[in-house]
Amino acid sequence: MLKKESTGLLRSCAEHQAIILGVLDNGEAGLTAEYRDILQRADVVVGGSRVLALLADVFKHDAETLNLTGHLQDVPTWISDGLEAGKHVVVLATGDPLCHGIANYLKKKLGLSSLDIRPNISALQWACARVGMSWQDAFICSIHSKDAGEWEANKSQQHGLYPLFKACVQHQKIITFTSPENNPARIARMLIAEQMDDAFDMVVAENLLQDDERIVADVPISELAEQAFADINMVILERKEAIEKPTLFGLKDATFHQRKPEKGLITKREVRAVSLAMMQLKRNSIVWDIGAGSGSVGLEAARLCPNGWVYAVEKNIGDFEIAKSNQKNMNIHHYSLIHAKAPEGMETWQNPDAVFVGGSGGELDSLIQLIVSRLQDGGHLVMNFVTLENLATAVSTLKSLGVSWQVTQMQVSRSQPILHMNRMAAENPVWIVSMEKA
Repeated sequence: MLKKESTGLLRSCAEHQAIILGVLDNGEAGLTAEYRDILQRADVVVGGSRVLALLADVFKHDAETLNLTGHLQDVPTWISDGLEAGKHVVVLATGDPLCHGIANYLKKKLGLSSLDIRPNISALQWACARVGMSWQDAFICSIHSKDAGEWEANKSQQHGLYPLFKACVQHQKIITFTSPENNPARIARMLIAEQMDDAFDMVVAENLLQDDERIVADVPISELAEQAFADINMVILERKEAIEKPTLFGLKDATFHQRKPEKGLITKREVRAVSLAMMQLKRNSIVWDIGAGSGSVGLEAARLCPNGWVYAVEKNIGDFEIAKSNQKNMNIHHYSLIHAKAPEGMETWQNPDAVFVGGSGGELDSLIQLIVSRLQDGGHLVMNFVTLENLATAVSTLKSLGVSWQVTQMQVSRSQPILHMNRMAAENPVWIVSMEKA
């Protein structure tokens, strides 16, 4: 929590702080008298090439200007050197420096005590004002990142468009900062590739506050995908219909397609609920689902971890195809499923916070050892068994590894009609073996 300090104390510290100054894309015309005075007194001015050019006439004649374009990692040193030399240092940022701006980065590197942050109106506020749209209920994101190319079916968390894609899946209204590479046309093509183009209205606000300002609205996304846009723009996406709110936990077994439902090749709802509870999932958990079967555990885990990722492996081609269809039907995107026999292919997965084992392919002992070695500290391993032999192997392996474990037996019965009455029909007993890595 930030300490509360009086305005007078903050002002007295300004001589020992770099001022991060929010400016607008109309240059000098967007400066208040106070902000103009700050710039005219600056000994060192740090900013991107475009912003430095916009305000060059305001700087005093002997001010040192440092272009941060391509040199972001050098900015903390430039600031520290300037302050140590007793100079007035100003860092220019467009709009609000704390809204996907440079201020957050500098605060982490230098600490808030070294900075005096002076915001301006953000580009997203201007964009919403131009189209008469409120923004307090919008999800704000940025794809102003390294160019990762066009969006493809093999998307990943590392792709430059992934933050926006995830937002499109989860939110009703999204406002995003773009980049010259990750531009509105590329966004439109991503929506088309994911069959979301009919679900959203898209507005592009480019060159705000400049002579060639342009607002593009009421244009089909299919047409926007082929247009060219200026490098400086904001994109607003709003769903045409209210987003569905899916059930997160305790899905019915019938929710999932199954290859052989009469043989029970699915983790049943009661066992699934207890197993997921034992995995202690968080919104950003990295989850492994080994022996995915129909995908019920991994896909329900994905619902519970919207900011995480689920990696799953299934060796049976029939079950693999069924799990893929369940993923598509449930509209789950932060989920990677491979057709392989564990541990094949798992070397590229992120280290997990939680692991579920529903099938081992006969390599249970070595698989448990691998999982425990890669499991994050505080992470949880949960395994389901229906045979005494696998239960014995699992317990023996965990004992040899010197970890704490426990076994829970579940015997579930469900009511079934018989004539005009009901009886209880027992499901197969299941042993749930769980451990937490200290």
